[in-house]
Amino acid sequence: MGLGLEEACDLYLDHVKIERGLAQNTVVSYAFDLTKFRAFLVAAKVEEVGAVEARHVLRFLVELAEAGVSVRTQARHLVTVRGLFRYLRAERRVTLDPTAEIDRPQLGSPLPVFLTLDEVERLLAAPDATNPRGLRDLAMIETLYATGLRVTELISIRLGDINLAEGFVVVLGKGRKQRVVPVGEAARDRINDYLAAARPTFDRGRNLPPLFLSRLGRGLTRQSVWQLIGGYARAVGIRKAISPHKLRHSFATHLLERGAELRAVQAMLGHANIGTTQIYTHLSSQRLKDVVKRHHPRA
Repeated sequence: MGLGLEEACDLYLDHVKIERGLAQNTVVSYAFDLTKFRAFLVAAKVEEVGAVEARHVLRFLVELAEAGVSVRTQARHLVTVRGLFRYLRAERRVTLDPTAEIDRPQLGSPLPVFLTLDEVERLLAAPDATNPRGLRDLAMIETLYATGLRVTELISIRLGDINLAEGFVVVLGKGRKQRVVPVGEAARDRINDYLAAARPTFDRGRNLPPLFLSRLGRGLTRQSVWQLIGGYARAVGIRKAISPHKLRHSFATHLLERGAELRAVQAMLGHANIGTTQIYTHLSSQRLKDVVKRHHPRA
């Protein structure tokens, strides 16, 4: 009896979680993709990973496309399935990799959505800084824009991770890689205001580890931060679909437009590959082209 689909997927997920130390959100994403792939194979009456052929993988991708799944998400599914079979081959659990000759679906190069400086100022003016919740939300938004942190990194900050006197925060990023990110003066001031006048209200003398707390004295969730930022954006008339990640895009774009070195921005964002950071230089170049097109007499 060969290796079953469920057992193979479980082995791979344990590998990426324990041995490779990938972030929990990444492991959850892999598990989601593999659950869909397994369901497809079961429907195709394929019960063992050794029986999976290239035609099965191709048909899986075709069905995703027919269901209206975006090209980017199709590519992500293929990356997940390819990772599974590369692992199984390395472990000698299968002899062939059915994904070896399959090309990734062709992606375009969509530029990330970011906020203008005016929109950032409007967003920062939205929280009511006369009450504890508003002080907390203002401190979080300032911190996201000042550091370019991912929302998971923001809500994972503990009191001991941030040094306001020296102006930096220690962050545990993707793959459990630690990095040090500078925190600007405006964000430090807002965090100090929150620590002095708001956090004690949420903490109630319990000395809880998370820097940012909910009104019930718990750590915040990614969803709650998304919701509060979206609510503030709508309240001040920002029509773009706003999320914490858009503040990360804005942080990188505004730094590069003002002459920051690409390697420095890469380090602050925690990108393993500088190619990931370079999309922001393309974005800045596109903005310059737009300026020429609008204002040059012979454009």
